[in-house]
Amino acid sequence: MNKVCPSDMLFVIIIFGSDKMTDFETFMKLDIRVGTIIEVNDFEKAKRPAYKLKIDFGDEIGIKNSSAQITENYTKEDLLNKQILAVVNFPPKQVADFISEVLVLGVYTKNGVVLIEPDRKVNNADKLG
Repeated sequence: MNKVCPSDMLFVIIIFGSDKMTDFETFMKLDIRVGTIIEVNDFEKAKRPAYKLKIDFGDEIGIKNSSAQITENYTKEDLLNKQILAVVNFPPKQVADFISEVLVLGVYTKNGVVLIEPDRKVNNADKLG
């Protein structure tokens, strides 16, 4: 019998919601990579407070844009040079006048979204596995 650790379940809950079941094969279709935030700007045209992020995923993937509603817990200064995890194989999504190319991962809390990040420095484009 395979053991499932709480951190494995955390990703499934974040991505698929706690009321839906999935299987490992479906989960593995997601390409979740580490990137470093290199630019942060206010997203004034967003319906809810958000930032426009430029994230460096290394030479293999490059620099991608993302919109993130994380203003409750993070200032622009907090985010600059922070490593985060993001899904990089979703299709681009238009948010107002901005194209979001990756989905930055976080945990919904009563105080807003808390980003998922490596607990130590790793290489950009390293894959969650």
